[in-house]
Amino acid sequence: MKPVSQKAWFLVAPVLLLVAFTAIIPLMTVVNYSVQYVATNAQFHWVGDLWYREVLHSEKFWNALWRNLVFSGIILAIQIPLGVLIALNMPRKGWGVPTCLVLMSLPLLIPWYVVGMIWQMFGRVDIGLMGVMLRDFGYNYEGDPLDAWFTLIIMDVWHWTSLVALLAYAGLVSIPNAYYQAARIDGASGWQVFLHVQLPRMARVLTIAVLLRFMDSFMIFTEPFAVIAGGDPVFLSTELSQTVELGQRAAMSIIYFLIILLLSWVFYTVMTRDDGEPIQTGGKSGSAS
Repeated sequence: MKPVSQKAWFLVAPVLLLVAFTAIIPLMTVVNYSVQYVATNAQFHWVGDLWYREVLHSEKFWNALWRNLVFSGIILAIQIPLGVLIALNMPRKGWGVPTCLVLMSLPLLIPWYVVGMIWQMFGRVDIGLMGVMLRDFGYNYEGDPLDAWFTLIIMDVWHWTSLVALLAYAGLVSIPNAYYQAARIDGASGWQVFLHVQLPRMARVLTIAVLLRFMDSFMIFTEPFAVIAGGDPVFLSTELSQTVELGQRAAMSIIYFLIILLLSWVFYTVMTRDDGEPIQTGGKSGSAS
């Protein structure tokens, strides 16, 4: 039998070393801190699962987790349909294509902290355009947690909806014209074309969009820190930054990481469970439905 070449490992090794250096080693360090008590003289004392139990019995942790879940749910409920709607109305040919792609990409190029500072000033009731316009309705994100929620949601929708739109647009332009021709022959309505032709062909890119937006919105930190400076609403990330004890902060980080990993796995499993089935593109004649 011909021996298997091992030359591919020379190409993979740099990637493995980079991942180990940037992810695995820091993660193991945090795990080590999470089971230790760090004294003032920088000496470590083994405490086992003490910090994990304290975190899981903390009311602040569960309240922050609930806020994260609600925030991510609202973000997904707004950005996924809105992004698909924008993608459906973007031009498919001509000079409008590059223009729309550039305009949609602009918010994605702005750093997170800069986005937070833009909306921090935009929402101020003394100098901000939105704040001055809404001031008569009682709006004040600095003093009202609900107004802060509103500001953060609008900010995130403005910043990241274009990512969903661009991914959905990529799925739409990959659909062959034969699908649309078959749908016209079968007399399919616009809604039927979307439901049975466009949406199935966008399923994979929308899965990526949901996972990316969920993970990013669930880990949100920089924007709220810039807008509300650690005030209400308190998310898991801001609660983590306000925790003083190093071991407890490490334990909360590990729990935070496992929650994101678990929920992302659930999202991925649910959204890809039908990937093995053929996409239905046929109606009466089997060509479109």
